[in-house]
Amino acid sequence: MSKLYFKYGTMGSSKTALALMCKYNYEQKGFNVWLIKPEVDIRYDVKGENPIVKSRIGLKSECETFNKTDSLISMFNQRKNKNYGVIIVDECQFLTEHQVDELKELTKFVPVLCYGLKTNYLTKLFEGSKRLLELAESITEIKTVCKCGNKSTLNARLNNGKLVTDGEELFIGGDESYEGVCYCCYKKLKEKIK
Repeated sequence: MSKLYFKYGTMGSSKTALALMCKYNYEQKGFNVWLIKPEVDIRYDVKGENPIVKSRIGLKSECETFNKTDSLISMFNQRKNKNYGVIIVDECQFLTEHQVDELKELTKFVPVLCYGLKTNYLTKLFEGSKRLLELAESITEIKTVCKCGNKSTLNARLNNGKLVTDGEELFIGGDESYEGVCYCCYKKLKEKIK
């Protein structure tokens, strides 16, 4: 049986670039790849064109999207003629618990590689990430550094350089809205808003 993989890191840790490089490696070896992402991630999509997964360094690929009510097993079964050799999920933190359970079921047929954040801007686990930590056979941290040079472990949501500590969990943004930081820098940002 194949495995369920969870590869997580903070904002700016090259999660999406690694997912796209992994897709390339599978395709280079002759495998069909089912690249998917939650439909809430519209940062790089252009109206009227197919959705894409795009990294900050410019790597990109067309993908398919799903929403919180979609059955990933049903979607996979509808595409059986594609003969996928692997499933790669970007922004996996937005999966529901049930969808992670479905991905685990799909490892009976193909490996499933999930790339995303572990925690939200309030330092709490995302629903999808929590379930991936519970079920994945392989869990890998994608490491990056804070601007101070220490290891980045948290995702700070910023508004005009100030830490945001309330609001909806789902707020799609990039470098203009989020920064991967270490715990000490997170605490300093928190102290500045008091």
